[in-house]
Amino acid sequence: MAQASAAPGKLLLSPNDHTLIMIDFQSQMAFATKSIDAVLLRNNAGLIAHAAAGFGVSTILTTVAEKSFSGPMFSEIAEAFPNQKALDRTSMNTWEDAAVIAQVNAIGKGRLVMAGLWTSVCIVGPALSAIDQGFEVYIIADGCGDVSAEAHDRAMDRMVQAGARPMTSVQYLLELQRDWARGQTYDMTTGIAKKYGGAYGLGITYAKTMFGASEGH
Repeated sequence: MAQASAAPGKLLLSPNDHTLIMIDFQSQMAFATKSIDAVLLRNNAGLIAHAAAGFGVSTILTTVAEKSFSGPMFSEIAEAFPNQKALDRTSMNTWEDAAVIAQVNAIGKGRLVMAGLWTSVCIVGPALSAIDQGFEVYIIADGCGDVSAEAHDRAMDRMVQAGARPMTSVQYLLELQRDWARGQTYDMTTGIAKKYGGAYGLGITYAKTMFGASEGH
C-alpha cells in the first residue's frame, strides 16, 4: 500500500531543476498569430519571463532573423533579462542551432520548459528533437501561439503524444512559488501576478487593498 508524505512529487517543477527556453517572441510572428489575443500573449510572455528571472531559473532566449526579418524580442521579456542577449538563428528548429545547443549543454539540465511562436514550427521542432534525445519537456501552452487555433491545438496534441507535458503561464509561476509561506519570494510572485496575471492579479490587488489579505498568513 502506498504511503503518503508531505513532499512534492518529482514531476513538479522547481526553480533549479530545469531550463526555460523562450523562442521567437518577435513582432513578425506575432502579426500572424491568431490562436491567442496579442495582448494576452504579451502578458503571458511577460509573466513567464519575470517568473523565471525572479526565481533564478536558467533561461535561454532565442530569436530568428532578428535584424533582417522578424524584429526584436518582446520588450516584456527583454526587461526581465536586461543583461542577457538573445541567441539569433537562421534555423526554424531551435534544436538545430549549434549556439543554442551549446548553451543547453553548458547549463546541463535534462528538464526543459518551452514557450514561443509559432507552436507548430518553432516549438514542435525543438520539443520533439529534445524528447528524441532523452530530455524531459514541458510546454507552456498559453505562452505559445499559432496562425490558427487548429494549428496550435494540433501542435500541442503532437507534442503531448510524444511525451511533452502541457501547462499554463500562471501555473508555471505558482509552481515555482508552491508555498505561500516562502516569504522571500511572496511579494515578487504576487507582484508578477498583479502586473501580468489578468483577472487573477486584479483579485490579489482587491484583496490586499480592501482588507489586507495575505495567502501566507
